[in-house]
Amino acid sequence: MLYRKVPKTGDQLSILGFGYMRLPTKKGGGIDEERAIRQLRYAIDNGINYVDTAPAYHFGKSEKVLARALADGYREKVRIATKLPPWSVHSRQDMDRILNSQLATLHTDHIDYYLLHSLSKGTWEKMKTLGACEFLTAAKIDGRIKNAGFSFHGDTASLKEIVDAYNWEFCQIQYNYLDENNQAGTEGLVYAAEKQLAVMIMEPIRGGNLAGHVPDEIKKIWDESPIKRSPAEWALRWVWNHPEVTVVLSGMNDEIHIDENLRVANEAFPNSISPSELAIIARVRDTYQRLMKVSCTGCGYCMPCPAGVDIPGCFSLYNAYHLFPHDRSAKFHYLGRHGGLLSSVSYAGLCKNCGKCEKICPQHLPIPVRLREVSKEMEGMMGVIVPVLKGGLWCMDQIGRIGQKFSMRKKH
Repeated sequence: MLYRKVPKTGDQLSILGFGYMRLPTKKGGGIDEERAIRQLRYAIDNGINYVDTAPAYHFGKSEKVLARALADGYREKVRIATKLPPWSVHSRQDMDRILNSQLATLHTDHIDYYLLHSLSKGTWEKMKTLGACEFLTAAKIDGRIKNAGFSFHGDTASLKEIVDAYNWEFCQIQYNYLDENNQAGTEGLVYAAEKQLAVMIMEPIRGGNLAGHVPDEIKKIWDESPIKRSPAEWALRWVWNHPEVTVVLSGMNDEIHIDENLRVANEAFPNSISPSELAIIARVRDTYQRLMKVSCTGCGYCMPCPAGVDIPGCFSLYNAYHLFPHDRSAKFHYLGRHGGLLSSVSYAGLCKNCGKCEKICPQHLPIPVRLREVSKEMEGMMGVIVPVLKGGLWCMDQIGRIGQKFSMRKKH
């Protein structure tokens, strides 16, 4: 296993991190806990020392399974990363309550890497106003957390603003060869690294979409390469080729994939991909972009939208929905990120057809027309589904509150 250093602390982290978001499930539903625990311990025994979870993963069960997986001495072998959900925070006191509940759930006295979850410009303003910076500093001082960071799904300008607003140790961004210019992008990656932040990468293979069932045109390009690798290995190596990257998270839930990823993580040095290999990846990227419904590059020139639409974000998930028809998660992510479930509303249907974006788009896209297409296809039941999902998150939050009160009563 190769390791890379956290700039501000010197902590050595495995370049492959275990994402505890997509755990193996049983045929009848629910997490296959025995298999999930066996998989993680196997990965740790083979050098992984960073595992990432969150309260929202598997509807609140991921942290609980992780606690059981890290029994029998495994807790001392890893750094735990988990997150503070902004949608459950309404006061400064909520931050302490949630963190204390997570410590109890994870059976630990500290979180090694603690993140504000899924920040964008709007959620960052909310958390900052409620005192998140003061909370993080206090939690570091009293030892409940060791390193403070944030995960991010906004644009590059917002990332830079957040990076400069606090003395973070790390951040977590979505990054892969299709997202060089989407969300934080390469510019955001380099900026965070120059500010001495460790950068953790999520979605290096786009939730599995850059591996497995790839389009025939993409498969043909990979097959033409004299170097034979799986699409997943090509995608992971491309991310690890960037020296600014510290850890790449993989939501591994299959033993074959775990072994492959571990093998590649023993070999993937920064700046190790040859120019000819990069040219092959560029061909694959360009083909994906040609196959997209909307040829948006994610440059962000159209932003901010006067009506509040996240134009590049909506187009990105709309494209994913059509590029990867075997995977229906794009619509769920659309509802979460743009429907007001995890942050402020920014869906395509908010468009007022003002035309401002179309006038300045470098690609000369008919943006209002495309936004209407996105709205028609991605938002059909949003008025029903989002309130239901919000209700689920509210129930999880209330269960957490009741559990903490019960735990405090038992102590007394």
